[in-house]
Amino acid sequence: MKIRIHTQETGKPTGDLFGIFFEDLNHAADGGLYPELVQNRSFEFSPIDHPDYDAMTGWQILEGTGRVRASVQYGVAVSEKNPHYLCLDIQEPGEKTGVRNDGFAGGMYLKGGEAYRFSCYAKREQDLEEPMTVALVDEDGRALVQISQILTSRWERYEMDLIPLTSAKAGHLEMYFAGRGKVYLDLVSLMPEDTYKGLPFRKDLAEALEALHPKFLRFPGGCLVHDGALDPRARDSMYRWKNTIGPIEDRPARRNNWNYNQTLGLGFYEYFLLAEAIGAKPVPVISAGYDPHHHREAPITEMWPWTRDALHLIEFANGDDQTEWGAKRAAMGHPEPFGLEYLAIGNEEVGEAFFDRYKIVLDAVRRKYPDIKIIGTAGPFNAGGEFERGWARSKETNTDIVDEHYYMAPEWFLKNHDRYASYDANGPKVFLGEYASWGNTWYNALCEASYMTGLEQHADVVALAAYAPLFCNENYVNWKPDLIWFNNHEVRLTPNYEVQKQFMLNQGEETIPVSLSEFEPIVQETEEALTGDILLGTDDTTVQYTDIAVRNADTGEIRTFSDIQLGPKDRPRRLDTIHWNRYTIRVKAKRLEGQKGFCLCFARKDDDEQLKLTVGGWQNQDLILTQFTGGRGSDLSQYLFTVKPDQIYDLTIRVDGREVTVYVDQNEYQDLYVKPLIVQPLYTSCVREDKDWILKVVNVTEETQRSVIDFEGRLHMSGTRLVMRGKKEDTRVSTQEDDFTMQSGDEVAFPPMSLTILKVHERFLEK
Repeated sequence: MKIRIHTQETGKPTGDLFGIFFEDLNHAADGGLYPELVQNRSFEFSPIDHPDYDAMTGWQILEGTGRVRASVQYGVAVSEKNPHYLCLDIQEPGEKTGVRNDGFAGGMYLKGGEAYRFSCYAKREQDLEEPMTVALVDEDGRALVQISQILTSRWERYEMDLIPLTSAKAGHLEMYFAGRGKVYLDLVSLMPEDTYKGLPFRKDLAEALEALHPKFLRFPGGCLVHDGALDPRARDSMYRWKNTIGPIEDRPARRNNWNYNQTLGLGFYEYFLLAEAIGAKPVPVISAGYDPHHHREAPITEMWPWTRDALHLIEFANGDDQTEWGAKRAAMGHPEPFGLEYLAIGNEEVGEAFFDRYKIVLDAVRRKYPDIKIIGTAGPFNAGGEFERGWARSKETNTDIVDEHYYMAPEWFLKNHDRYASYDANGPKVFLGEYASWGNTWYNALCEASYMTGLEQHADVVALAAYAPLFCNENYVNWKPDLIWFNNHEVRLTPNYEVQKQFMLNQGEETIPVSLSEFEPIVQETEEALTGDILLGTDDTTVQYTDIAVRNADTGEIRTFSDIQLGPKDRPRRLDTIHWNRYTIRVKAKRLEGQKGFCLCFARKDDDEQLKLTVGGWQNQDLILTQFTGGRGSDLSQYLFTVKPDQIYDLTIRVDGREVTVYVDQNEYQDLYVKPLIVQPLYTSCVREDKDWILKVVNVTEETQRSVIDFEGRLHMSGTRLVMRGKKEDTRVSTQEDDFTMQSGDEVAFPPMSLTILKVHERFLEK
């Protein structure tokens, strides 16, 4: 086997290839990167956010030796943007009478000897000489520090530094009030003073981001961007960037579409600060007035608020302090522009309704800011009707970059490592804005590494790429896998993180062509026909199946089956086991009850290995063909499709070897080849950075692979070597670094399940 680096060929600039994507899911911001320790600090939590929430979520009333009644009131608050506040009516004074906040799940992590800045707005009606006492308390109820303050009869902001004597992993904040009468509280906050570079970011989490050295930071979403009411003043409004800047008290709390409350303490200004602080270019994402989750769309004749927001955002980022929005940025503390280069319009949206609105926003930006690179979307699938629509519309509108998203089984990444070889380098570039394999094991990370070598080799097509999601608070899991896991005091870096880090640290300035020759592919799955069990199922619906038949396309044999009715609690019904090379499955289906559709499984070996056609999936919007490998799904193709009640649908699936064609009512929806798993013994890429040649070699097999490395005739080479290794299901990785020397023709051993990075300096490449 030989790895040849084509040193004489022209390289392709790597640009801003590898970066990160931040979305506030899994409590990544509130309860995570945003270091606020008080949960529900403005008493704005609501069942709109989550059915279990109310305005006192996160708070407890402390009566101690006194008696107090509490109510959350509405109206004369500190800010009309957050109109609720707490009223404590102290009817009988006593010790430790007041309120307590436990923070987020796991409690407040308090470090002994470190300062915490407490602040709140407060006032009281009587007993003005009686104090408010603020205490930090450990999990056993012992006060670690407490300070008292006299209140006035009008809203005022109070601040104090609290330094606990000892540490607590599950501490909390308590506030006691002496005297009688009504006391009012709003915007109660507790922030560590030891933050990342003095900015409002939890230090250890932000340092983990900086250590990656990402080229860009995409924010704030994700589905978070487009899910919500169109009115920016609505309590469940879509994420509107203007709501996220300015004083904290004037940022309206919103429903986060991941089923919790979002304070917006981490807003667009803070995202720009974060990008700057970690050395990444900002890639903000905005909506185009279309909510695919609830089918809300701004009237096509009333798109001016959305185009205006896009233009104002660019001015906020890039305008000088003499412009309206540049002046607002300067007033917040950043007089210099942020140097915005990219703007993404939309996230995973599908359908003509979105693209009609997208073009209006794009055209407005192009007219005023022609140098801004516009990022469009190809939806949340790697192939199919909406993917093709996204690319077609992007080409029609001369979109600069198209955002692709997919989450797949690790084997899919091995099968498709050269996906972008067929893309047109002269067309719109690719932003792989969200991708990951299903898992945080070393095998997952290695399969992603093999794919990243392909991204690197095709840097003339792929402009940007980001693993997603970025963060997960282990107490609030909306989605997994994730790059970085954490709790209130610890950070756990995954193998996927370690791989991403090495590719970012060694991205180089240009990618150099590299080829692998004289090797035999490792066949893990033959090209035999797709055979196995056939099953009928439901998608939380009641479905009636009739006219069920399977036909052998070679012999003409037909097997028929009795009618079947399945309910939402019924297991899928097995029809037969098919061993034919070419066959057709045909069935008529009618939804009797429920909101979605139905599904049909075929070529099924067991629950972990099968193909599944879902008709009316997700919110009854999709027709999807999914392959399950090792129990992990890869959506191979998607089309828009809605199942209507009491309508009969004629489904046909034709299997020809590994070719699958799907028809509904004689209309073709899917036609694709299901790739077998054939693994290369090594996956490689090479980049150049100044005088260094950096060769990455990925071995996903459980055997040592050996290869000669040919730097086009160089007789001798030396440099540094980094080898990352682990077992297939490990969640930890070992890393070894050393110096190496080799002669031309020497075989290099690449250990099982490893990523090897060889860095050779030009002066050590001797002819």
